[in-house]
Amino acid sequence: MMSAEQYLLYQHSVDNRATYELTWILSAIMLASKHIATYVRRVDLTDVALASGVVNVHGETVQKMDEIADKMLIESLGMNADVAVISSEENETPVILRESGGKYIVFFDPLDGSSNTNVGVPVGTIFSIMEKNGDQKKNIDDIVLLKGDRQLAAGYILYGSSTVLVYSMGNGVHMFTLDPNVGDYLLSKENMIMPESSKIYSINEGNAHSFSEGTKRYLDWVKSDEAGPYSSRYIGSLVADFHRTLIKGGIFLYPATAKSPEGKLRLMYEANPMAFLAEQAGGLAINGEKRILDIQPQSLHQRVPLIVGSKKEVEKVQKFL
Repeated sequence: MMSAEQYLLYQHSVDNRATYELTWILSAIMLASKHIATYVRRVDLTDVALASGVVNVHGETVQKMDEIADKMLIESLGMNADVAVISSEENETPVILRESGGKYIVFFDPLDGSSNTNVGVPVGTIFSIMEKNGDQKKNIDDIVLLKGDRQLAAGYILYGSSTVLVYSMGNGVHMFTLDPNVGDYLLSKENMIMPESSKIYSINEGNAHSFSEGTKRYLDWVKSDEAGPYSSRYIGSLVADFHRTLIKGGIFLYPATAKSPEGKLRLMYEANPMAFLAEQAGGLAINGEKRILDIQPQSLHQRVPLIVGSKKEVEKVQKFL
């Protein structure tokens, strides 16, 4: 019965990557997530599942829950003197909290899958922590546009049948479950390893007509007698689909389409954190051509294709591509 805070302090004593600064930042994210979880559980009793009437930088309708989650994370992280810059999927530009002092940047998608809250689908908060590149006198793009391999920590909170925190500081992937009776995250799985292979694939096949020929060949293969065939599982919420893949193995694909030739998922807020976790758990994450964590971002809200999951399953897709 070890709490997340106790575990983080223990990690600090045995691993120099688990610094006190990162521990405090994760603590701030956990605090915000407990409040977000409360709203998500009461979504049908309030109007927070409705659209806010605002359209974000991506051209997407912002849900009221997006705004609530974004505000809670910014307020909680803003109290931390070690956080210099916050960058949220919902805001066009980064929020500079401190002109001097503080050395970390926190990237986050406040509520992935928020449009599904009114139909009971699990949703989640995704986060990534990096050390800023230089001081605030530099151009803001030079400070925040960092490759995914610069991540010091990443993770997500899944709001589903239970509220679950999954994170890594580069020392394995660990899972904590929020116990509502004590109001704390408790260690539920340590050093998670993604199965090396599993016959589960996850993709929105409604877009199959505009996938690349390599992706189409792969989808034909997974349904063939030669392959097994595979089972199809697609929830439509990245956090939920990735969480299943982390535990049961398989592969999640969100490839480029004719409508979205650069991909749909955001590199900094979604692909990088999930790729970091996948690799820490023994899996792989690519954009179809290269490792996700090797991509140098050109813009804050850059989109990428994402293929992530069990090592052998991703390698199979690579052969078709």
